Amino acid sequence: MARHFSSNAMLAHHGDVRTQYAALCYRIRKDKPQFLLITSRGTGRWIVPKGWPMKGKSPAKAALREAWEEAGVRGQVGKDAIGMFSYRKVLGRKRLAPCVALVFPVAVKSLDGSFPEAKQRRRKWFGRKKAAARVSDPELAELIRNFDPRPLRR
Repeated sequence: MARHFSSNAMLAHHGDVRTQYAALCYRIRKDKPQFLLITSRGTGRWIVPKGWPMKGKSPAKAALREAWEEAGVRGQVGKDAIGMFSYRKVLGRKRLAPCVALVFPVAVKSLDGSFPEAKQRRRKWFGRKKAAARVSDPELAELIRNFDPRPLRR
């Protein structure tokens, strides 16, 4: 089962490590979770929506905003992060920056057809096994495999 982090869990920058906030967008179909993945703009890899901290927004609200901007998601975000994963983000010309993404669950209520990055990305629903297999980050795949939405449903 995934660990939960307090809503104040903000990672300090250690050296050049940067923090982003990610949205694990899910819905329940036939009592099983499905996960919404999107393609990255650069390589077309399957990823989850994520982005930089936003002034005036909590980490959870920043993750929810990224889910809308990148995937057109309308939904409810959990206030606590369910885990994190690390990766290298390309910044500028061939510059790789080590990053850590704090992951927040987002229960998807609807998908907008029109959203800021609609023409730059694809989005698709996957079952647990396929979603975990599609993402290239092993830690993110593990979060998907272990995600249990039951404690979040009230």
